[in-house]
Amino acid sequence: MQFVTFLTFTAIVAVISYYKSKQTKKITSDGYFLGGRSLTGWVIAGSLLLTNLSTEQIVGLNGAAFKEGILVMAWETLAAIAMVVTAIVLLPKYLKEGITTVPQFLETRYDKMTKTIASGLFLSGYVIVLLPIVLYTGALALNSMFDIPQLLGVNKTVALWITIWGIGLIGAMYAVLGGLKAVAISDTINAVGLLIGGLLIPYFGLLLIGNDSIIDGVIILTEKAPEKFKVIGNERSSIPFGTIFTGMMLVQLFYWGTNQAIIQRALGAKNLKEGQKGLIYAAFIKILGPLIVVLPGIIAFYIFGNTLESPDEAYPELVKKVLPNELVGFFAAVLFGAILSSFNSTLNSSITLYSVDIYKSHIKTDASEIDLIKAGKSFGIILTIIAMCVAPLLLYAGGIFSYLQEANGIYSIPILTIVVVGYFTKYVPAKAAKVGIISGSLLYIISQFVLKPYVFGKENYPHFLHVMAILFVLNIIIMLVIGKLQPRKNSFNLVYTKHVNITPWKYVTIAGVVISVIVVYSYIYFS
Repeated sequence: MQFVTFLTFTAIVAVISYYKSKQTKKITSDGYFLGGRSLTGWVIAGSLLLTNLSTEQIVGLNGAAFKEGILVMAWETLAAIAMVVTAIVLLPKYLKEGITTVPQFLETRYDKMTKTIASGLFLSGYVIVLLPIVLYTGALALNSMFDIPQLLGVNKTVALWITIWGIGLIGAMYAVLGGLKAVAISDTINAVGLLIGGLLIPYFGLLLIGNDSIIDGVIILTEKAPEKFKVIGNERSSIPFGTIFTGMMLVQLFYWGTNQAIIQRALGAKNLKEGQKGLIYAAFIKILGPLIVVLPGIIAFYIFGNTLESPDEAYPELVKKVLPNELVGFFAAVLFGAILSSFNSTLNSSITLYSVDIYKSHIKTDASEIDLIKAGKSFGIILTIIAMCVAPLLLYAGGIFSYLQEANGIYSIPILTIVVVGYFTKYVPAKAAKVGIISGSLLYIISQFVLKPYVFGKENYPHFLHVMAILFVLNIIIMLVIGKLQPRKNSFNLVYTKHVNITPWKYVTIAGVVISVIVVYSYIYFS
């Protein structure tokens, strides 16, 4: 019965996504990469949430909460503020220029080589870090829920390889064949299912703890594990309190404002008003994120204690423990949808970056729109195979979520730096951008993977979020100094391409203030 429910829901989503995405008669690069610039607010919000809220978040962040408690909610709640900043500050600039990728702006602002370097960094980060993690955590969750090793009569490692390749192949079919619109539509449907399914886990978990009373469950949980409900982290925690004012906000701004895999949904908006609505709707829902990606981890700690081999097993084991059998198939289906969403979205963005920023710029400059789509699909297949080979190796990487966040710094802060300087200065030259992006990556690699483990030791070294903030400021200073000494000849001015209407949503500022106040209050309440 579980498999029937799983397959039925998954098939319904696939059929609807295929039908809706095929309603566009003419295949164009805008249609394939940006959904024809026709996405509305709710579609954008659903796709944003499901692209982000996948198993690397659900499994990884609940695993972190299992260890440290509610303080890890910073990854969720502070994201809402970054989404507000993106809606008000960055998205109007993106849509005014009518870009398909963030690196396209870098070409306009600096030069082609800067764009290529940035695209290369994005792609390397996606194939080495993000895509494999999505596949690995997804396979981990599904293997646990369906007990795939026992079902197939193989050990855990072999089952992991089988599930990873299954997810990768199905996900590639969505992203490579359907383009952004198919991904966005399936995301919207699955987002509703995931919100419902995700809230069921803490619901049943609290019922179990409280002997069929949610209120008693909350009381018992807070009384028996009070240390898990302190939002202020000390210097030895994964998120020391000071980091939320330094690297944490920079990471959030990069992720929601400049990360191609995320911002591509908003770039496909039919106009600025719908794009801002999408980001704001998603930000409101994001505030509730800890109920899905933090609270279950704390519940799992109360139920299982220290009996689990790895914190990353906390969420899958909790699902098996508390979810009624008749709902397992449905939940597995929406979780599978979330896995596919993050994988599809990242793969689609990788295809876009390669086709627009590398293939069109350096390999076949006279490529037609059909050529771009064909080249992107071929690249997507190659990228999928690489990711499916790397993913099983993460079994030996330790805590997945911390690995993901630290490794992302190799490309996140350098790219954010040159985007910020690019938009808010007029005379900083291309040379400064190249120095900033290359030095930022190299200095971070040296800092985290040489100095930290081999010179100073992990215990005596600044937190990686502080390091990100230090390098961000340093890179900005370097770029401004170069701009002062060797300024570009002409002032940079952003040109309105009129691809979409850029009249802002009249409630965006009010909504943004409300969201920010709620986030600040949540910190005060749990401090």
